[in-house]
This record gives sequence, structure tokens and C-alpha cells, in this order.
Amino acid sequence: MITVINATNRQDNQSQIVSLCYKQMIEHKGVHVKYFSLEKLPLEYLNLDRLKTEEQKNGLAQIIGQYIIEVEKIIIVAPEYQGSFPGIFKLFLDFVKPEYLRDKKIALVGVSKGRAGNLRGLDHLTNIFHYLQANVMPQKLPISSLQNLVKDGKVNDDGTLRAIQNQVELFLKY
Repeated sequence: MITVINATNRQDNQSQIVSLCYKQMIEHKGVHVKYFSLEKLPLEYLNLDRLKTEEQKNGLAQIIGQYIIEVEKIIIVAPEYQGSFPGIFKLFLDFVKPEYLRDKKIALVGVSKGRAGNLRGLDHLTNIFHYLQANVMPQKLPISSLQNLVKDGKVNDDGTLRAIQNQVELFLKY
């Protein structure tokens, strides 16, 4: 089982379009896939001092269980924020126990409006996941100039779609 994570909580973000493209391609291959966007992460969960009730604590544990613990592989679509990946994603990772990520297989996708496709952010994520002893697939996909590749809420660039399809196929074999 695979989880696709859209690593931002900004509303109406374009990385969601790429994330859902991955989800659809994986489903088309007949593989069960879960989708989690940090837009759905209740912000009160990110401050354990504020988690006064068991219901709140169990809610965060349920999210981590469903989208991290219960899966074998994770695809992370990370937009570029200030030369790296979103801080909200790092904060989320800080609540995931290291043993939950150990030996997981991770594929990384960077998206940006600029030219580099969030390569620096992908390097930062690679370092974090290596520290956590997760297995990062070497074939990372930086997607640049995203605003030129999306139309009507879908990725419509043939070259980008082929690159995504290639990464999906490699990840399914990984």
C-alpha cells in the first residue's frame, strides 16, 4: 500500500494537482493508494501541549497510523517554499516516531514555479529520511515552471506526464 502526501497546508495549492495525478496513475495500475494533504491536518494537533483530550491525541495518532504506519511506501510531493520544503511538513514529521519511517520506501517529487523544481528541498528531505533510516528512491522528480504545465486543474504537459509515469513505474518496482 502507498500513501501520496501533498506536503503543504496552503489552500488551493498547485502541488495538489500533481499529487492527485500521482494518485490516479497508481490507481490505474491497480495498486491501493491513500492520499493525504496537509490541508487536512488540524493545526491544533501540531502543539502537543494543547492536546488536552485523549480524543485530540488519538486523532493525530490516527492520521499517522493511517498514512504512515500502515503503508509500505510513501510518495511526497513537496512544493518549494523559501528554497526548501514547507515547514508544516517538517513539523508533521517531528510528530512521527522515527521507527515508523525506518525502512519505508520513499519517492520524492519537487514542484516549483521557478527553474529548479525544488531540488534543494528534495536534498533536504533526502537528508532527513536518510537520518531516519528510510530508503529514498534515487530517481527524484523535480517539476519546474508548474504554472505552465497545469491547465483546468490537471497536468497537461505530455513530457511531465511521461516523467511522472516513469517515476511511478520505477517506484512500484522499488
